[in-house]
Amino acid sequence: MAGRLILASASPRRLDLLAQVGIAPDAVHPADIDETPRKDELPRDLAMRLADGKARAVAADFADDFVLGADTVVACGRRSLPKPADAAEARACLTMLSGRRHRVIGGVALVCPGGKVVVKSAVTAVKFKRLSRDEIDAYLASEEWRDKAGGYAIQGRAALFVTEIHGDYNNVVGLPLALTAALLTGAGAWSPAREG
Repeated sequence: MAGRLILASASPRRLDLLAQVGIAPDAVHPADIDETPRKDELPRDLAMRLADGKARAVAADFADDFVLGADTVVACGRRSLPKPADAAEARACLTMLSGRRHRVIGGVALVCPGGKVVVKSAVTAVKFKRLSRDEIDAYLASEEWRDKAGGYAIQGRAALFVTEIHGDYNNVVGLPLALTAALLTGAGAWSPAREG
């Protein structure tokens, strides 16, 4: 196995998820890229482009290593919901998701030593119950929505909003673990037998 594993993400949730299954990146180097969606860009395309962009940006400094990038996009229909900048934007996201099904798309990209790039995605369907104004107000007051795609954290208080989930729960938290492990194993970056 050649090369170290570098995580191109600032998300503590992604690092925690990897640790849960015994994947310990050798280093964490968050990527600084423009995450603005392009005009008419579909949510899945956005998640994959951002994961790819993050991995490539960091790989420029780590040519001999494996660089893992990831991004999570919450989509309602063909619309990608943002990481809310403020409580008003978070309220708009939660109001849109209330009583509806939506998709969470996890984009994962791996840049291998030598420059080969593999980009994959996973989709998880989530349905929220109809949220009352009081529930939304209480959630906003918790500040849990900050830095979360779509303005919610399924692993926190927003778990009370979920009535159905189809697909990888971990994808909604921030990283599709089975897909990521398969990608790393297939590239020789990690194996279940490897410690850390």
